[in-house]
Amino acid sequence: MLTIAGIGPGGKETMTEEVAAALAEADCIVGYTVYAELLRKLYPEKEYYTTPMTQETERCRWAVEQAERGRSVVLVCSGDSGVYGLAGLVCELTEGTAPLRILPGVTAALSGAAVLGAPLCHDFAVVSLSDRLTPWETITRRLLAAAAGDFVICLYNPASKGRPEHLRRACSLLLEEGHMERGRICGAVRNIGREGQEAQIMTLGQLADYPADMFTTVYIGSSTTRQIGAYMVTPRGYRISQESASGR
Repeated sequence: MLTIAGIGPGGKETMTEEVAAALAEADCIVGYTVYAELLRKLYPEKEYYTTPMTQETERCRWAVEQAERGRSVVLVCSGDSGVYGLAGLVCELTEGTAPLRILPGVTAALSGAAVLGAPLCHDFAVVSLSDRLTPWETITRRLLAAAAGDFVICLYNPASKGRPEHLRRACSLLLEEGHMERGRICGAVRNIGREGQEAQIMTLGQLADYPADMFTTVYIGSSTTRQIGAYMVTPRGYRISQESASGR
């Protein structure tokens, strides 16, 4: 049986019991090198098969082949198995003919939001700034559509060594022609749930200069998002609704 599992940030305390049980029972754990190393500390006795970034297809094929031989294999993804994870690729490779078990995990949008406070309490959109698989023109259209809809925007893969300017480009795009104001409340969390975790709340104007990397998740607030003390909050509207109902 092949299981595709989201491990959340990678720690045992943020992993679902279902995923932890699957890992404990597995003959082999397959994953991106960085994520596999996080699991070695928890499951040192397991066999591991790892590949670096850009070798996702090879990694999935190996996992499928081992499962077909009767082994219990868990293919791991950080966060959730289906949100920018490998569940979709495995379904494509097997053409829906292989028995799969797909287990969810806590994706970075949610775990990072909890660190900042409550930025996702109203409608939000998630966009990856990586143009390795998606053309920048498509990313641009999605960012502008989310801005036009006044969504909170959560950005995955905001920058890397190969594309250090992508976050700055996205901020400039949103600031052009008044799509958003420079004072829009934003936040960023790096190394969510891991050693070295750090978070910061800032304005959109300041976000353009934030030193983001592949382990950073960025939040651009909607027009109603505000900073309340140490927290970034997007009100759902409960308070206004209740005060209106009471005649205040």
